[in-house]
Amino acid sequence: MPEPIPIKDHEKETRLVNKRLLACALLVVAITCILIGRLYFLQVVEFDYHSTVSENNRVHVLPIAPTRGLIYDRNGVLLADNRPSFNLTVTRERATDLNGELDQVISLLHLPAEDRALFDKALKQARHPFVPVTLFYELSEEQIAVLAVNEYRLPGLEVEAQFVRHYPMGAHFAHSIGYVGRINEKEAKTLDSVEYRSTQSIGKTGIEKFYEPELHGHVGYEEVETNAQGRVMRVLKHTDPVPGKNIVLSLDVALQEAAEAALGERRGSVVALDPRTGEVLAMVSKPSFDPNLFVTGISFKEYAALRDSVDRPLFNRVLRGLYAPGSTIKPEVAIAGLDSGVVNASTRVFDPGYYQLPDVDHKYRNWNHSGDGWVDLDAAIMRSNDTYFYDLAHKLGIDRLHDYLAMFGLGEKVSLDMLEEAPGLMPSQAWKRATRRQPWFPGETVILGIGQGYMQVTPLQLAQATALIANKGIWNRPHLAKTVDGLPPVDAHPMPNIQLKDPLDWDLVSHGMQMVMHAPRGTARDAATGAQYRIAGKSGTAQVVAIKQGERYNRLKTRERHRDNALFVGFAPAEHPRIVVAVMIENGEAGGRVAGPVVRQVMDAWLLDQQGHLKPQYASPGKGPDVPHA
Repeated sequence: MPEPIPIKDHEKETRLVNKRLLACALLVVAITCILIGRLYFLQVVEFDYHSTVSENNRVHVLPIAPTRGLIYDRNGVLLADNRPSFNLTVTRERATDLNGELDQVISLLHLPAEDRALFDKALKQARHPFVPVTLFYELSEEQIAVLAVNEYRLPGLEVEAQFVRHYPMGAHFAHSIGYVGRINEKEAKTLDSVEYRSTQSIGKTGIEKFYEPELHGHVGYEEVETNAQGRVMRVLKHTDPVPGKNIVLSLDVALQEAAEAALGERRGSVVALDPRTGEVLAMVSKPSFDPNLFVTGISFKEYAALRDSVDRPLFNRVLRGLYAPGSTIKPEVAIAGLDSGVVNASTRVFDPGYYQLPDVDHKYRNWNHSGDGWVDLDAAIMRSNDTYFYDLAHKLGIDRLHDYLAMFGLGEKVSLDMLEEAPGLMPSQAWKRATRRQPWFPGETVILGIGQGYMQVTPLQLAQATALIANKGIWNRPHLAKTVDGLPPVDAHPMPNIQLKDPLDWDLVSHGMQMVMHAPRGTARDAATGAQYRIAGKSGTAQVVAIKQGERYNRLKTRERHRDNALFVGFAPAEHPRIVVAVMIENGEAGGRVAGPVVRQVMDAWLLDQQGHLKPQYASPGKGPDVPHA
């Protein structure tokens, strides 16, 4: 008999279904409550945070580099400007495969393999992922076309028009203006991260470095809206950058070129000052180099050639060259002797061709081995008589000699705006005890009186010491900037003027320096032949290597780079000086014969017009001191 079919319990099934529906409903309600709660938390409780994050993903602040200030000479000739250049930049945040893209760039542009390492170096210095980093400067039209065709393969890389520094005069002002170069890692750590956020280069040397804050300007900004790929959709806000300040230098292009022509191809330096103001009129260091090589990054090969050159073109001889001054400091030694009362204008010394200390056999030779006989102060300066100044230095003693020469700025930095200047060395007893652990010997004082021994000075210091004689002790620090944004530079730490017991001593020494140029027996009389103005000058010939007692200098047996240095300092017109010139020629041998004509040519270029006549503003207001011609 078949089993009975159970009767379906609809009521029970209904209750089961209702329970399931209720459970589902409760689950839906719970989930909905959770979603609503989370939505409330995100939209209300953390609204400020998430709105900021969202805005940052959409809006970016891009820096705008300021235009670097321009540099002019005293007559408005442009010496440093900014020219447009099409450069390759990369924005890291927008690149999908940065390393792969950079490899493609090397291949597409046929660049040398070492440029790949330079790309990586530039990227390491990037301070923000959204700030473009310049990888390659001055793209050619062909390179721009290649990049444009392959733009779809290089996301994040763009060709941008930017301004780069340019020096129209090239090597002529490399040692005074200096140059800019790419910011390195060390510099990046010390720079203002806001002001230099989009700047690629910075002043490295010269005026470019000293006045970097003024030349750089202030950064500007753009708030831009971007899409998910980082492409700029629109500019929301724009703040213009403040361009750098313009600088007018005291240098004169025409005088600079005349000084370079006078120096020729010889290694050396020329510096010309206006003694009334301290303005540097010309500053030449030869050989020189093209500063444009450094602006966008110099190749290792080019830099090695400059660095390793035996002629040292990168070396600023005016500011960093340390040389024995030779006889060029005899006027300052004469001032020391007059002011201290050790000698007067009529004091005479007999010169047999040498000098000996009491009870000492060693002979300190005069350059004129036959001797000049009895010489007074005028004749001693005119003939550059070593014996007279040996004796004077011995009578002064090292302490007084050191103190007087230090007042002229010898052995210390004298400039107002030249960072690379070396202090030089003005030796003393205390210095020798501290550095050599030895006592000072009388013979060392004797040779110091003619600018030999431990003493080392720069050509700029020699020019400044001579300017103090021309200016009768009034200090004006040498400076290159005539105005910065229309305002003259200010000397925050002025040097004290030199106050002599008898101001007429300045005229006595100046008269002796005029005899050097204009007296028949003056050591540089040939350099002044035909001059339409009176010159006060002093020659100097300084040993590079020592000569043994009893031996004479023989140029034919001396290697070229071991030959004496030739120096000359002078100012003109002697009655009312308007220019001071200091010349140093490495291994030039004869100061009066070799360096003297260079000084004369520079003075002529400044004081004479195109017809060869003395410019009216430099004509003497009255009759100058007579110079004996016997």
